[in-house]
Amino acid sequence: MNATDRTPADLLQSALATDPARPLVTFYDDATGERVELSVATFANWVAKTANLLQGDLAAEPGDRLALLLPAHWQTAVWLLACSATGVVAEVGGDPAAADLVVSGPDTLDAALACTGERGALSLRPQGARFPQPPAGFIDYAVEVPAQGDRFAPFAPVDPAATALVVRADGLELSAAGVVERARADAAQQDLTAGARVLSGLAYDTWDGLSAGLLAPLAAGGSVVLCRNLDRLSAAEVDQRRATERVTAVVPGAAG
Repeated sequence: MNATDRTPADLLQSALATDPARPLVTFYDDATGERVELSVATFANWVAKTANLLQGDLAAEPGDRLALLLPAHWQTAVWLLACSATGVVAEVGGDPAAADLVVSGPDTLDAALACTGERGALSLRPQGARFPQPPAGFIDYAVEVPAQGDRFAPFAPVDPAATALVVRADGLELSAAGVVERARADAAQQDLTAGARVLSGLAYDTWDGLSAGLLAPLAAGGSVVLCRNLDRLSAAEVDQRRATERVTAVVPGAAG
């Protein structure tokens, strides 16, 4: 990663320039048996499309607050980086009624209706599939995102000093530069270096989960094996996954 990277979106662009073909996010859902692996290039393409959706169809502007009501999931990671690319503030577990727009999974749609702005919904079904029936009052992300452009350029430069991430459970508010600084500090504390492959089963509702499951590996030039419902596996099954996925680090408390 480059010392000049000031936002999480910058970290992704550096990864893309360095080695676009390497894995970045490998996602498991141990309730469904789903496994998805995204290279840096594929992940960056999803981020670009999502950022174009945010900036274009949803008319989001830098400083707008987006209540992110999603679990640890590869598509949540995409939304976090898309917010960074556009300057939209990602409020993890944010209050939809106080947000400018909301993005929700299938289990939080009722709460998300409190948002008076644009509302997006993700089915979180395997392979990013659409809802069988579109939820009333929401755009279906899986329907809208494929047609978006593969390249993204913000209408206005993103200010690294502006608020970028709010983690409601921690009472934490960070600028884009602050997110990068803290992620780098976590990576250093955990001895993560380029090529590190980190396994995390933590939820995305705290800084620790966001860092272990995306931000620290990204800052280190590594990758993440992100596991939802990891507690369904036995210790032996977790060990087998570590071996199969060539995991080099397990963040303390992140393995179920």
